[in-house]
Amino acid sequence: MYKLWETLEDLKKYKWVELSHSLNNDSPYWSGIPDGSVELDKVVFDWGNPMLECQIQTFKFPGQFGTHVDFPGHFVKDAALSEKYGVCDAVFPLCVVDITDKVKEDPCYAVQVSDIQDYEAKYGDIPDGAFVALRTDWYKNWPDMDALSGIAEDGSENFPGWTLDALKYIYETRNAAANGHEALDTDASKETAKAGDLACERYVLSMNKIQIEVLQNLDKVAPAGAILLAAWPRIEGATGLPARVWAITE
Repeated sequence: MYKLWETLEDLKKYKWVELSHSLNNDSPYWSGIPDGSVELDKVVFDWGNPMLECQIQTFKFPGQFGTHVDFPGHFVKDAALSEKYGVCDAVFPLCVVDITDKVKEDPCYAVQVSDIQDYEAKYGDIPDGAFVALRTDWYKNWPDMDALSGIAEDGSENFPGWTLDALKYIYETRNAAANGHEALDTDASKETAKAGDLACERYVLSMNKIQIEVLQNLDKVAPAGAILLAAWPRIEGATGLPARVWAITE
């Protein structure tokens, strides 16, 4: 028996959890993206064609569509784009910081450094190269787009997310490689209102890190000890791409 095959057999004994949303023409994306930017599964070569009996489809979508990875060039001019990231850049130790109780009290809750330190007191320090995911259970609002966006009566968006201090902690005090969350944006909505910008997302990408947005099922993954794997199309020059993301967990 070969070692890698044995390792795969061992890995299959663990729980494999889908962390990405399925994509269709109604999948979530930022409201600022123009209408008509999404057209999945358009048939351009159909059954019954005398040239060849098969079907071919085309897929049109923005890079930031559904569960997706953002590369630094999304917010930082001339920064790294998709082609700078290889297969070794898509596998991480996974740390899941659970703030669901605080989000139940305040849907706009922004994770604090103290929340991450509480996590570390229980599970150990965030390891080098980790993917730090923020569990809010916000994904359960999907497929209601208004609920996922937290649309209030005044039309404003309201949802939980990161603070700049929390991100600085995982990247500068620790040495995380990436972060992720279930909402559409990195920044908790009240942090965006305070800064007048997506300052948290801008910080992550300016640090030459990547992030994955619109995750799901973090409640089905062990808080520590799991591995996150991500895959995206090998398209050059992309600021972001839809991603298939999963975890192998105890």
